[in-house]
Amino acid sequence: MRAVIDLKLKSPNRRAFLRRAASSSIFALSPQWLRSQYTANRPATLYVTDALEKYAARPGLQWSGAAARVRGATIEIDSTLEYQPILGFGAALTEASCFLIHGMPAAARHAFLTEAYSPLGLNLSVGRSCIGASDYSRSIYCYDDVPDDMNLDHFTLKHDEACVLPTLREIRQINPRLFLMATPWSPPGWMKTYGSTFGGRTTENILGPYTHSLWDMANESMLGGWMSDQHLGVYSRYIEKFLQGYAQAGAPVQAISCQNEVETTQNGKMPACRWSPGLEAAFVRDHLGPSLRAQHLETQIWLLDHNYNYYQRVATQLEDQNLARYVDGVAWHGYTGTPDQMSLLHRKKPNIPFHWTEGGPFIDDPNYARDWAKWGGIFTDALENWCRCAITWNLMLDSKGRPNVGPYTCGGLVTLNDDGSILQSGQCHALRHFSRHLQRDGVRIASGSDAPGVRHLAVRNPDGGFAVVLTNPGEAMELRIVHAGQQVSLSLPRDAVATLAWC
Repeated sequence: MRAVIDLKLKSPNRRAFLRRAASSSIFALSPQWLRSQYTANRPATLYVTDALEKYAARPGLQWSGAAARVRGATIEIDSTLEYQPILGFGAALTEASCFLIHGMPAAARHAFLTEAYSPLGLNLSVGRSCIGASDYSRSIYCYDDVPDDMNLDHFTLKHDEACVLPTLREIRQINPRLFLMATPWSPPGWMKTYGSTFGGRTTENILGPYTHSLWDMANESMLGGWMSDQHLGVYSRYIEKFLQGYAQAGAPVQAISCQNEVETTQNGKMPACRWSPGLEAAFVRDHLGPSLRAQHLETQIWLLDHNYNYYQRVATQLEDQNLARYVDGVAWHGYTGTPDQMSLLHRKKPNIPFHWTEGGPFIDDPNYARDWAKWGGIFTDALENWCRCAITWNLMLDSKGRPNVGPYTCGGLVTLNDDGSILQSGQCHALRHFSRHLQRDGVRIASGSDAPGVRHLAVRNPDGGFAVVLTNPGEAMELRIVHAGQQVSLSLPRDAVATLAWC
């Protein structure tokens, strides 16, 4: 197994990269064993997304000796410096997305899922499912809505058999290596200290045309509120029954978090629940963690599942070694705070894996289908700050951002139009440059640049190949990529995401 070196690339290493790139003795950068892998005229392919082309291949680029400087800025790659391994890329398989996908004609559905999850398509390999209702469901529901059912005699996954589980099973048939994590937006309302009220809203204006049942008053308290410390044990058993049931249904879950966005009640406008840091720690340390280990369930437990700015919350929790023994990772959202706050936690806890688990476009954004450079930068930020995967929000929504029982106007990774056609978002165009070329069990390697404004993220893949994803939100420029004593020159268009791949 490759060693992962915890080095900071941002300031001193970047200056060192630039000094080396400017030097004519560039062969001194890499040891002889590495240089010997490369010969002149080794081909590389550039894949480009810009205003004119989408993931257009430009093959035939040639590597040559790097002793002679050519025009353009420099991005230098040093594959002797390794960082975190790559898990993969994916999207959230909410009930809203599964409902739309499941409702497509069988041939069209299979074609779409094959394009999304096969290696020759978008190559998605990670997904996020919901434990009960989220804001992107067709109704508010849980798996046991009978108050004080401490034995969970009324627990059932029947709701998910309508569209969620069939969709997950079909995806896993296409990609058996799917890594699925699951998250609850709320426990059953009767497990909380208090919930919220309708606030004058009606069933019709909350649920819209997609609802298939009347509002269940027993689930009213799933909107907002706090988790009750009196129900941690029964909630642990509830999660375990979900994991067992999904595995038996052919949709095994590889990781869970305790709560989507633990630090907010969403003002009672959607399924939500707030957990104090101590309560989340107690739940994992004293209930869920020991129970999963005792039953030999191989499902990982990830903390937080919320924004960058809560990194100190996790740092404090992980000081508890009895908790830390059950924690397999931290899940991050990018709505508030800054990505480098993940690195602040990494410096304190370098052995805890990070995962980027939610972020998506808005359907009413006029740049919904064109903001690939924005998302290229966001994905680069996540991986540059130690995340091993990037999972976007809803895989598919309709042209109005539905089904939706919550207050937000999110758009899907793709939009299913009324005529059955599919529109890819700018986020989708950007994601393809990562998901197609950053393979599972690859490793992020060091890269530095003097190219103004250009973001870069390099990997060495397990098959021996390399890739660097370039995001250019500015004007067109000439670049040279330097690696192991060789260089290749390319033209990077304005407002573009591009991937250079070579073996």
